Amino acid sequence: MELSQSNRAVIIGGGPRGTSVLERLLAHAAAAGSSLRLHVDVVDPYPAGPGHVWQPGQSRLFLMNTQSFYPTLIPQDPALPAPVAGTTFDQWRAKQQRDPLPDLTADELAELAVLESTDFPSRALYGRYLSSTLAELLDKAPDGVTVEFHQTSAQSVRPVGDGTYDVGLATGATLRADSVVLALGHIPSRLNPEQRELQASAAQLGLQYFPPAVPADVDWARIPAGEPVLVRGMGLNFFDTMGQLTEGRGGKFVPSGSGLEYEPSGQEPLIIAASRRGTPYRAKAALPGYYAPSITLRYLTEAAIGRLARTGIRPSFDHDLWPLLHRDALWAYYSTLVRSQPGAVPDAPAFLAALEEALQPHAHSAANWEDSVESVLAIHVGPRHRLDLPGLTAPLAGRSFASRGEHDAAVVEFLLDDARRSALGEDDPVKMAIGALHHGRAVLKTAVADGGITDESWVAGLRGWFESFVEGLASGPPALRAEQLAALARAGVVSFVGPDPKFGVDRKAAVFTAASPWVAGPPATARTMVEALAPGNRVSANDSPVLEQLLSDGLVRPKLMMTPEGAPIQSTGLDVEPHPYRPVAANGSVTQNLYVLGLQLSSAQWGTAIAAESVQAASPTYRSGQRTLRDADEIAAAILNRA
Repeated sequence: MELSQSNRAVIIGGGPRGTSVLERLLAHAAAAGSSLRLHVDVVDPYPAGPGHVWQPGQSRLFLMNTQSFYPTLIPQDPALPAPVAGTTFDQWRAKQQRDPLPDLTADELAELAVLESTDFPSRALYGRYLSSTLAELLDKAPDGVTVEFHQTSAQSVRPVGDGTYDVGLATGATLRADSVVLALGHIPSRLNPEQRELQASAAQLGLQYFPPAVPADVDWARIPAGEPVLVRGMGLNFFDTMGQLTEGRGGKFVPSGSGLEYEPSGQEPLIIAASRRGTPYRAKAALPGYYAPSITLRYLTEAAIGRLARTGIRPSFDHDLWPLLHRDALWAYYSTLVRSQPGAVPDAPAFLAALEEALQPHAHSAANWEDSVESVLAIHVGPRHRLDLPGLTAPLAGRSFASRGEHDAAVVEFLLDDARRSALGEDDPVKMAIGALHHGRAVLKTAVADGGITDESWVAGLRGWFESFVEGLASGPPALRAEQLAALARAGVVSFVGPDPKFGVDRKAAVFTAASPWVAGPPATARTMVEALAPGNRVSANDSPVLEQLLSDGLVRPKLMMTPEGAPIQSTGLDVEPHPYRPVAANGSVTQNLYVLGLQLSSAQWGTAIAAESVQAASPTYRSGQRTLRDADEIAAAILNRA
């Protein structure tokens, strides 16, 4: 590898992905053993390492959605240049427990003292890992490499004419760069028309409207105690909202003979929660690793994906990929049912043999394999033990409720049942069907990347229905959160609107309203409304000055995809050319020496928001687990090989 005599790179975004590029640059430079110079400028208004989302000073009630053993900033792929320093988060956690850094805070030490490998750490502690790892990397930087941090925003990236760029900063300074990396992460997004209307109404009527935001950015103290607050969304951001408005205000969850009970502090608002399904995401199962060890995919495998690829025809998600994963979910459910509930199926060996035959992809056409499975189930499995896979995401579908109180009781029943199933772990058939879907996501990420499926099936299938379906099942919170939400509902601190809620504003009464067509009674009302959602990850709706400038100047463009009806639509991410990922300009050319990493690749990769996965013993290793780190490695190699 030859380093340019005057190689200067600018990384815009100093969060985990930008830091990954820096880490890979240091690793490649050290491996080259060259004394030639490389200068790296890192631009971010937030401290580098943690970036915006993972700031160490945020509330410790904000938890990661993965356990300690999962995330890493440092690649573990022996095919890549060895890192100059750093470990996985779990290795860092264990080291701090043995020999803590002298500048760890009392809160950090207290969390570390009880944090196990299978526990969910706070985002603040993960941010501390990121900042600590960055410090290690800089301390071990090879000779000839210099790094400068600019705690400000990038406003523009403009080509100079000789293949280099001028990066304009909010301070008025300009950085000259041979290469620029866009590692923008979560960027502000313009509100959609309904959100703008709600915001405008709030301003006119003296109401409070909290638009989608990173939870740590919200001033939760503005929400008054003792008053109702409407919360839209019951995904992961909802549990952050719930925590801040309950435990964050001095309330306590205490064990009791019937589970958890909540002791209010008196400072809580009345949380009125709403989502399309009427219930939150299902909780994670208690497992020893990220994937259920008892689940091995039989149908949606790397070998099956390879066979599809060798046909020379790009597969369709609904026609080719989903039927394979559907089979895996069915087998996981029924094989677990037979193992964990012996009396559920009278002749288990005959049933499993018949089911296995019915599931064989080569034995039946795509049109009739499900009929064959139904025939087997009709003979062997009673209705009470059948799997309703679509119904798992909408447990209240088809039900009407005479009052909000009746609906609240149904949600509490769902939450407690879901937490019970999570506690059973690999002995619960429902959780293992979800476990198969979770395994399948990792295979799908590789199968669909870089145009691996047709545009039509990406738009209508993968993103059209499957993404929300699988996220509601496999991307949920720890089971403790479900138990806590049930306790809050029993204590009268939380109530629920119902499925398919309709939001509005009663201008005469000067309140927000929310009502469900499935729940009788007057609408819920409040003078405060919170959107428990992350800002939309859509480049065409971004509110980032540098991305807006790049789009306006035609250096980048959104990816256009074709719908099944043959109409082109803008997808969420940038149009890019792999590998490494370089943006496609408005005129169709590839913009050289400009690289993209992370969330803005959402039209080339699926699941870009998930952190890199560490290699875990006794757990399957999927190629998609460290995809982001390999992307960063490719970018670093391209930068250092620039003539």
